Amino acid sequence: MASHRRPKQPSRARVSVLTAAAATAVALSAQVAAHAAPSPSPKKDDVKAQIDQLNEEAEQATERYNGAKERADQLRKQSDQLQDQVARGQEQMTQLQSGLAAVAGEQYRTGGIDPSVQLMLSSDPSGYLDKASSVQQASSSQAEALKGLQDQQRRLDQQKAEAAAVLASLDSTTKDLNQSKTEVGKKLREAQELLNSLSAADRAAVKAAQQQSDRASRGSERTDPASLPQVSGMAGSAVANAMSKQGSPYGWGDVGPNTFDCSGLMVWSYAKAGVSLPRTSQAQANYGSRVPSLAEAQPGDLIIYRADRSHVGMYIGNGMVVHAPHTGDVVKVMKADAMPINAIRRV
Repeated sequence: MASHRRPKQPSRARVSVLTAAAATAVALSAQVAAHAAPSPSPKKDDVKAQIDQLNEEAEQATERYNGAKERADQLRKQSDQLQDQVARGQEQMTQLQSGLAAVAGEQYRTGGIDPSVQLMLSSDPSGYLDKASSVQQASSSQAEALKGLQDQQRRLDQQKAEAAAVLASLDSTTKDLNQSKTEVGKKLREAQELLNSLSAADRAAVKAAQQQSDRASRGSERTDPASLPQVSGMAGSAVANAMSKQGSPYGWGDVGPNTFDCSGLMVWSYAKAGVSLPRTSQAQANYGSRVPSLAEAQPGDLIIYRADRSHVGMYIGNGMVVHAPHTGDVVKVMKADAMPINAIRRV
């Protein structure tokens, strides 16, 4: 009769070893799986939205750059004028002082310097009239010469103070200019890096989606000026100038004649028509007269977009505007209400 042995039970120590080994195997498998799993690639729709946002932020920084550059140019011109005034004032001071010195020399040769002349040649001529017991201490010609010296000193001091203030303002504006320039470059690099993070197929899809969006917003690849309402005068000339630049590349900070940013296209087009516009879209939003609604817009009107007024286009009729969109794009036509309208101004 066969004997039936009870199976030998594993020891508690062996069970512990096996359990630990199994746990280790599971953990290692999980780690391998985690490393082996590819990281999720960015979604092209999300990337496109982020690129659009970065382009908008770059345009905002561009308009800040334009404003700072315009201010810096004005301050440099003002500083040069003040420096010239200071130089001329100093020359006049020297001539006046030389004239008084000649009077003193003549008095010395004829028997001594009059106390009033000594006072005039002191280190503080501006205090002469206060210190003198009476104007009669000097001859009328001497008193008149001293008054001229005093007035000239006062003007010279004021010009020096103004020049110093302008130079300080120029230094601050230059810092703003460089900061905005750096910010534009940063936004554009981020947009390009986002695009580069996509696969080749997704990059092509994003570009195709952008082109489709552009076509939908403008209705055609290129608008024939002959199809637009014909306008004479300054506004008609400005519209013709802007339309002649269809296809020209966007260039931030540029006012033509070959590349443009949004406000730069407006400045160039109207300058050719004989009108000097402010440099930035924000300043252009306050130029001319207000047009209440798009329904009342006329060719040549400036349409300012977004709450921060960071974009501008020129109304050309038929519900369309011509504008310079953003880096990587070209001057083209789009529907006037394709973006949120902030203001409409008639030049």
